[in-house]
Amino acid sequence: MVDGESDPIITNKLVWIFAIAAGVSVANLYYIQPLLHSVSRSFAASSASSGLVVTFTQVGYALGLVLIVPLGDLVRRRRLVLWMLGACFCSLMLSGFAQSLVWLFVAISIVGFSSVVVQVLVPYAASIAPDASRGKIVGMVMSGLLVGILLARTLSGLVAEFSSWRMIYFVASALMVILAVFLYIALPDIQPSESRGYISLLRSIFEIIATDSVLRARSLYGAASFGMFSVLWTTLAFLLSKAPFHYSNLAIGLFGLAGAAGAGVAWLAGRLVDRSMEKTNTIVAIVFCVMGFVMLYHGRTSLWEIVVGIVVLDMGAQGLHVTNQAVIYRNRPEARSRTTTVYMFTFFIGGTIGSAFASELYGAYGWSGVCVLGLGIGTITLVCSLIGVIRPFFRGVPIGQTHFRKDTRAIR
Repeated sequence: MVDGESDPIITNKLVWIFAIAAGVSVANLYYIQPLLHSVSRSFAASSASSGLVVTFTQVGYALGLVLIVPLGDLVRRRRLVLWMLGACFCSLMLSGFAQSLVWLFVAISIVGFSSVVVQVLVPYAASIAPDASRGKIVGMVMSGLLVGILLARTLSGLVAEFSSWRMIYFVASALMVILAVFLYIALPDIQPSESRGYISLLRSIFEIIATDSVLRARSLYGAASFGMFSVLWTTLAFLLSKAPFHYSNLAIGLFGLAGAAGAGVAWLAGRLVDRSMEKTNTIVAIVFCVMGFVMLYHGRTSLWEIVVGIVVLDMGAQGLHVTNQAVIYRNRPEARSRTTTVYMFTFFIGGTIGSAFASELYGAYGWSGVCVLGLGIGTITLVCSLIGVIRPFFRGVPIGQTHFRKDTRAIR
């Protein structure tokens, strides 16, 4: 048994365990993305309607971030992880058996809600990591998470190619059982940092938001990064399944591998934050996002430009995301789960808005409309980072500030 936040016990082996668990857990959110056109045909639905599957997944995830992730500060994280994996198993089975688009919306929302287990695992790892290497460890866990996202699309495309889109959910439910057994054996049992009631715990989130300007700034960056990421991946399957490409489920799934560079960037971004280079990380990452959408806009009929655009965009979005998380975990060691809630809720709100608008714009304006949306988000974010447009909202704290004021008041 480990005492809360004060005794770093993490080893290289345990970092790998966290990374694998994060990847397998987060994959539940992304299996459906390369299969949206198959879902559309299965239920005789429009591309806009089937695209809402992604939106409902993210809405469920956002609710889980608010209602479940803060419990990581209140209950034993190991126990919480195991319960959430059980919920993942049940909801994945329901998704595979869904007989209408409405029931799929319901089931996939629960998948999103229960898959917040990954956001229990990330602060779990950060809490038992030494201060000097926390950024690197968070980056390594996030690398595992990103590999999970990439392999999820490839695996779902492969399974659907030889079966149906439903089969991937039965495969995923089996993976949850295996992962639960593995983590039951491997994870250390850590004492929670809080003893207050659940409602009081949730209320304290608002004080964290009010007093931590760096968290607010980084949360908005996170919303922008995932918004751009979702704009691409919500609509890419529609582009690739039609002329001039006409790609199969398997081929579309393989495009997820084009973003593999993002996993390496995650590791590098975490190391650079340990060296106080987060301001540079931020600007470079946003520039990459903008460049990625420029390539994607010009590549609507060019395979190589699409692939390069995916690589560049994923590198930027994931580099920004890991930089944000490594920065916010420096502060408030007793409240890392609640800090995660604030950041990731804002992050997924950005993704939900991005995917919803992308689905509508693709239906109305095609691929060009989607890329213009991504460019708009990236450009606004870049301008804000360069000239400090939103600085007054953050009480004069520079966006790239690397130091925190110690808040001597307890979080009540």
